[in-house]
Amino acid sequence: MTAKKFDTLKDVSDVVISTRIRFARNLRDYPFPCRLGNEKKCQVASIVKEAVLDSHSAVSDQFRYIQMSELTQEEAVSLVERHLVSPEFISDRQGRGLLLLNDESVSIMINEEDHIRIQVIKQDMDLDGAYDLADKIDTLLDERLNFAFNDNLGYLTQCPTNIGTGMRASLMMHLPALKRNNAMGKISASLSKLGLAIRGIYGEGTEPRGAVYQLSNQVTLGISEQEAINNLRDIAHQLITQERAARETLGKNINVLDEIYRAYGLLHYAKLVSNDECMELLSRLRFGAELGLFENIDMYTVNRLFIEIQPATLMKNIGKKLPSIERDRIRAELVRTALTHSKVPVNRRLEE
Repeated sequence: MTAKKFDTLKDVSDVVISTRIRFARNLRDYPFPCRLGNEKKCQVASIVKEAVLDSHSAVSDQFRYIQMSELTQEEAVSLVERHLVSPEFISDRQGRGLLLLNDESVSIMINEEDHIRIQVIKQDMDLDGAYDLADKIDTLLDERLNFAFNDNLGYLTQCPTNIGTGMRASLMMHLPALKRNNAMGKISASLSKLGLAIRGIYGEGTEPRGAVYQLSNQVTLGISEQEAINNLRDIAHQLITQERAARETLGKNINVLDEIYRAYGLLHYAKLVSNDECMELLSRLRFGAELGLFENIDMYTVNRLFIEIQPATLMKNIGKKLPSIERDRIRAELVRTALTHSKVPVNRRLEE
């Protein structure tokens, strides 16, 4: 069997897992959240909640409001694991609220670093689609709220690095070949000179796991939203091309192929698997799917497992707290079930 071919940059699902557009906004008549007590934070939350749920827009009845202080620790952490909120957002949940679309493609954090963080997530690489939806929600809120805006600077934010558009666009990318070739350090240094950053799976201050990285823009002042998106897209295409070239070479390496098939074997038969080990094994499995080595294992199944195996999300879905050993057992069972109907064809390269 030959490697799966992705001949154009229109279909980049082999590298890009998801797209995120995030807008930071603040209310003109209130200090930034860091200067607000819980009572004022609750006022802000109530104003933003009403602006969305009582807007009579086409999507208003598809949102639900979550009072963050009422969540269990597992429920809060699961939101981070599902990339719906930032790690900082759950560090102190008092006075904070979340508006979440039913399909979880849109989340609006209230009283994080800024009063409002609008976030849209789309599958694969869909920067234009994600931006369009985020812009519509931003417009909806702008019609009902007074945003802090300066004619010279743009949108005002608590952190100076977000002033201007207040927009961060990012792509979640699977880069196993570049990671294996120890190229990520050099790539990161080059990207910083271009106004972009590549970080770990949960953004700033986190480590990459399973060779999953976030590529995002860093410049928000003196550049339009569309320019930022176009720049991100151009750099992403370069990374995709580099990753695919590296895969082409590594896909002929017997040691790499052996690692991929061993990962399949462990995931298919293991009775216990830790979260960190499972992420690495799933990354190798996805690498194999990207190379076209497996039948009936698609990359979207692996993308889903990346999230469902996380400790808090696993316990949330089970409905109770679990000791580590029990999580490892259920995690292994979850992955085995997902792989039950997969087939592993003989790879001609192993026979040569």
